[in-house]
Amino acid sequence: MQKPKLFTVLGGGYTKEQFFKDFSAGLIVGIIAIPLSIALAVASGVSPEKGLYTAIIAGFIISLLGGSRVQIGGPTGAFVAIIYGIIEKKGYPALVLATILAGIILIFMGLVKLGNIIKYIPYPITTGFTSGIALIIFSQQIGDFLGLKMEKTPSEFIPRIGEYIKSIDTINIDNLIVGIISLLIIISWPYINKKIPGSLVAIIASTIIAKLLGIQAETIGDRYNDLQAALPSIQLPHIDLDMIIDIFPSALTIAVLAGIESLMSAVVSDGMIGDKHNSNMELVGQGIANVFSGLFGGIPATGAIARTAANVRNGGRTPVAGIVHSAVVLAAMVLLMPYTKMIPIATLAAILMVVAYNMSEWRAFRNLFKAPKTDIAVLLFTFVLTVAVDLVIAIEFGVIISAFLFMKRMADNTKVESIKNEIQESSGITLANPEGIDPAIQVYQIYGPFFFGAADKFIQTIQDNISATNVVIIHMRHAAFMDATGYHALYKTYSFCRKHKILLLLTQVQKQPYELLCRNGFVELIGKDNFCPDIEHALVRGNAYAELNRKFPLRKYG
Repeated sequence: MQKPKLFTVLGGGYTKEQFFKDFSAGLIVGIIAIPLSIALAVASGVSPEKGLYTAIIAGFIISLLGGSRVQIGGPTGAFVAIIYGIIEKKGYPALVLATILAGIILIFMGLVKLGNIIKYIPYPITTGFTSGIALIIFSQQIGDFLGLKMEKTPSEFIPRIGEYIKSIDTINIDNLIVGIISLLIIISWPYINKKIPGSLVAIIASTIIAKLLGIQAETIGDRYNDLQAALPSIQLPHIDLDMIIDIFPSALTIAVLAGIESLMSAVVSDGMIGDKHNSNMELVGQGIANVFSGLFGGIPATGAIARTAANVRNGGRTPVAGIVHSAVVLAAMVLLMPYTKMIPIATLAAILMVVAYNMSEWRAFRNLFKAPKTDIAVLLFTFVLTVAVDLVIAIEFGVIISAFLFMKRMADNTKVESIKNEIQESSGITLANPEGIDPAIQVYQIYGPFFFGAADKFIQTIQDNISATNVVIIHMRHAAFMDATGYHALYKTYSFCRKHKILLLLTQVQKQPYELLCRNGFVELIGKDNFCPDIEHALVRGNAYAELNRKFPLRKYG
């Protein structure tokens, strides 16, 4: 495994000029991260400082030990739904354990070099559950935006909407006014200044406006009385086997989400700076970051695409920028935490509504309806399950359905066809018999991977057309891959041919299938002479066998 990017960067001529660029970028991204970390924590059902802990600790470790030059780590919207569900059903200690377990899983994934494999999760799945998460986040903010009075906000989407409808007569006009003001500021601010984040301006402006005008909107202090202005000490959660078994599916989902989002972010940033990240080192760094985030009272973390892009746009080119970003968040927490209590909850809801809109990928969602029907089915299935059932189930079933559809697609593309007529009409192949290929010889070609999805098709095609045959030639030029089931089908065909005194010849066997046949002793079983370099050699050998069979019948057929 390669070294973390920080060590390779600092050892390769790091300049003072680049340090100042990284410092400036880290300062700006740190300012961006402060309101987002607070808002994401509150939306997840935990106190605001836990989001800041995550940005500080996990963000620092991701930059220190990760495999990307410019990745910015911290809490992201992808985890809001699953964190909220864990806390509501199992409590905060379960979340701590899930975060630590997810970190361990990520470390394992990096050590066994799964960094590249995780990229192969189909695009319709990532789009489906990302859009689903965005809708969940947006729906979670409606209650706070409107100031609805509810005893408890359900974690499930449909019951949550039902509670909103029941409580619609409890709208708090003060909350609604603050929410609308905040939303308008966030949307319009980029037209005024792109450097300073609109979310930070909205927090400052809405807090001041609420105080000056005496607007009685709910604040963070009303909901969370005991806010900490310093990092907590390490606290080991209570762990037993039953808890691990119970929380493991959620931890696995967090790990997969963290892996996907961090690697997606790294790929995007690679394109922006012309670099190449180390996927496995990035997973290890993400894993260590989540372990320590859990130990220090944080929540799950991953690479944040928007903050990473902001880092690049502002000149950040090394992990130093990410470390500076963590230091900025730490300084803000220590110095400004008392003022955090005055921030209106409706402002945080407005921030997260915009976050949800930006992560919804609605354009990508819409464009996928131009894709094949199978991809549309996976997209909708994953989206609906994410919103209506559970994120864990959505990912599991999405991957399973995609795998089955992929296998079906591959099996449909793998063909086993007779090419006897094609050979007879071809001017490029010299036939031993001028009148054409001997009627007792059958020639088949495999098109595509010879795997378990095509094995039955192969056996059926051969055996349905085996009558009046002395020789079967299988041309394997276009079969670059064979699995164990494909080999078994070939062995069954050989056994059938041997039983009926039919000569089996293979031509132009590709490297991987040939190595598999060698390992299983198949080459020695049928004889190396029956592996022919091309169809012409196979026809010469087949004609000789067919002629011998006519003089000295080995098989009665027809």
